[in-house]
Amino acid sequence: MNKITSSIISDDEFKLVEQCFTPKTVKKKQFLLHEGSICKYMSFIAKGAMRQYTIDDKGIEHIVRFGLEEWWISDRESFTMLTPSKYYIDAIEDTQLLVATNDKLFELRAHSPSFEKLSRILDERHYNAAQERIQAIISYTAEEKFQHLMQNYPAFVKRIPQSMLASFLGITPETLSRVRKQTSLNNN
Repeated sequence: MNKITSSIISDDEFKLVEQCFTPKTVKKKQFLLHEGSICKYMSFIAKGAMRQYTIDDKGIEHIVRFGLEEWWISDRESFTMLTPSKYYIDAIEDTQLLVATNDKLFELRAHSPSFEKLSRILDERHYNAAQERIQAIISYTAEEKFQHLMQNYPAFVKRIPQSMLASFLGITPETLSRVRKQTSLNNN
């Protein structure tokens, strides 16, 4: 927690955190959530990479978000409203998670000021990233989308397969290949 919040967590608060979360391993290509299921857990990624996506009527995947270390991954609407999810969530890499139910998180936030602060900071980061993503989707060219991704999320470019990056950016894999090549030429 210190790295994210600069807060010192007491031993008592750490015990509360340990009691709230359950470790879970998700192997590469294994699902954490299926469309139509209710999301029962908020998952904190300790190690690995995941994606959240929909599949349209033509069978095309549309990736709405990625998650890496120190990010939450879940369908927040399904998790909080207990409604069937519109999304799939699966692992891009072997992933280690810490999962918690809504009731456990509510209790933890009520009894741990350090966790409440951490949770708020991570939620703010998530909101800001979502706002940036909306702006990029509606306003940026393919080149600008890729530049924004490289500047703000370089780990995505290094760790996520190109076809998934293209889906996330809302462009074809061929366009992404052309943009990457052009970017490489411009940087040399």
